[in-house]
Amino acid sequence: MTWTDILEPIKNTEYFETLWKQVEQEYSADKCFPLKEQIFRALDLTPFEKIKVVIIGQDPYHNDDQANGLCFSVSQKVKIPPSLKNILKELKDDLDIDRSNPELDDWAEQGVLLLNATLTVKAHSPNSHKDLGWEHFTNFIIKEISTNKENIVFVLWGAFAQKKEELIDSSKHCIIKSAHPSPFSVYRGFYGSKPFSQINDYLKSINQEPISWQDRRFEK
Repeated sequence: MTWTDILEPIKNTEYFETLWKQVEQEYSADKCFPLKEQIFRALDLTPFEKIKVVIIGQDPYHNDDQANGLCFSVSQKVKIPPSLKNILKELKDDLDIDRSNPELDDWAEQGVLLLNATLTVKAHSPNSHKDLGWEHFTNFIIKEISTNKENIVFVLWGAFAQKKEELIDSSKHCIIKSAHPSPFSVYRGFYGSKPFSQINDYLKSINQEPISWQDRRFEK
């Protein structure tokens, strides 16, 4: 199955037509992120048939040149946001990997779906598109992955992401939960949670190739 197969039922609905009209209105009226052509970039970089891991974020970064369609990921030309900085610190503590590149495209290309629950945001206004209707769409994606795949690692950081657990069949998937990497909660259970080694240990246990978290192609 491909994303085209999976998404056809929901894209051919009045709900999605209304959602997309609202998105287009928002992008016409205000500066929004990510770029319109990057809204579905997480799906573009991680084909449905190649998903190994799903990491769920809340909504895109809201400042200039940050959001690129992948949750937690930013361009190399901007300052690394605090949550991503903490993720990379935990990566160092967990697997002794020093990663300076904040563009997580290589993770996505290896099968890590970096999915925000809300796919767009108004510039400089966090969570401003939470009521557009995106969550119905992304919840549908999570449920379809749970239903149609097996042995996927779902990574739920923080209370918001952990609400998605009800969409996931835990009898056939691996769920990793901890506090959010935000500075507000990082010391409440994110640091020391070792998500990267947990993910790779699980993938190896089911005879799948582990994720290479170190991106040597673009390191400077």
